[in-house]
Amino acid sequence: MNRREFSKQTAALAGLGLATGLAPWQSAQAQTPVEGTNFVKLSQRAPVSAPAGKVEVVEFFWYGCPHCFHFEPSLAAWAAKLPPDVVFRRVPVAFRENPFAAHQRLYFAIEALGLIPQLHAKVFHAIHEEQLKLDKPELIGDWVAKQGVDKAKFLAMYNSFALQTKSSQARSLMDAYKIDGVPAIGVAGRYFTSVSLNGTPDKALATTDYLIGLARKAG
Repeated sequence: MNRREFSKQTAALAGLGLATGLAPWQSAQAQTPVEGTNFVKLSQRAPVSAPAGKVEVVEFFWYGCPHCFHFEPSLAAWAAKLPPDVVFRRVPVAFRENPFAAHQRLYFAIEALGLIPQLHAKVFHAIHEEQLKLDKPELIGDWVAKQGVDKAKFLAMYNSFALQTKSSQARSLMDAYKIDGVPAIGVAGRYFTSVSLNGTPDKALATTDYLIGLARKAG
């Protein structure tokens, strides 16, 4: 989903080409990804936070994006099987203030509280299946409380200076990778790929595997 499409979020999800039931990424059509078609090599390297000797993979996403919602199951299964030299992390984007900023803070708050395994997929489900807005601190706090999380503790983290810093860092990384749509994947500060460049989630992940291999060779 690119920036222009975000204002059309109510469009039907049918025909997006991201439905479940796709072949596993390992079974994606065997062909070498093409630079300029399936991925982009950055002209200037983006910063990475992974330690030396590790390959950093970053998923840029937005909770309100239907493409990201449909990509998440394939991505989660892929991320669970990554080798030890690959460091995976998610970065929520904020193309404008709301609802992007609220969703960005929601992710960073549950991440800081160690609640990603319990709540990340549930946030997607709440927004896309239950049609909850979750676009204001009080609404988000009430929803989190229903998940068994202390609301006051959550909101303290949601409104903290630490999260302001995280949001600023996310914007900088987004700009460095020149992100204009999600879901998108950055690899090692060198490469960028996305579902839209590859046609399906599985092909995007196959391209990501290829880029990880390139990053290893580059050192």
